[in-house]
Amino acid sequence: MINIQIRRPRIEDVKELHQFFRVVIIDTFTKEGLGEKLEDINDEIKTKVKYLKNDFDSNGESRYFLIALDHDKIIGSIEYGPASDLIMECTKNELNGLIEIGTVFIHPDYQKKGIGNLLLDSMYSTLQNRGINEFCLDSGYTNAQKIWKKKFGEPKYLFKDFWGKGYDHMIWKIKISNILK
Repeated sequence: MINIQIRRPRIEDVKELHQFFRVVIIDTFTKEGLGEKLEDINDEIKTKVKYLKNDFDSNGESRYFLIALDHDKIIGSIEYGPASDLIMECTKNELNGLIEIGTVFIHPDYQKKGIGNLLLDSMYSTLQNRGINEFCLDSGYTNAQKIWKKKFGEPKYLFKDFWGKGYDHMIWKIKISNILK
């Protein structure tokens, strides 16, 4: 395996992270057969940029990012923060107060090499060190859903055809102690 470094982002990483978000989100939408949804793509990119700014503005208190690097190149990201408005709306606020792990992105050239697992393991440690033992995670991407189902089992919440026919939305509620057994 390549030599991967995982660390907190720095101000000098912001421009590269914005470009990284753009590359991964466009690639994801394209692989999902949604590459023509330019407004949705741009909204998703803006949300991730906003989350990153929130991390820097709050010094990691409101949002907390970790990035994976291969030498000096950003190849992965993960973050946690308050459960999204979408999660709150879908669950009728049942997950209020729970944190959400999100922005689990791996550069297309580095996918299926274990980098996502390295980022998740680092995030589990971060959460446990902060006294957080449970989180939620959601996905509307069919390819990501396959990965999350394999890793976490069936979702706690399933919203059939939420994003259109054949495009479900899934939300998992996960105890860290259950996955670190």
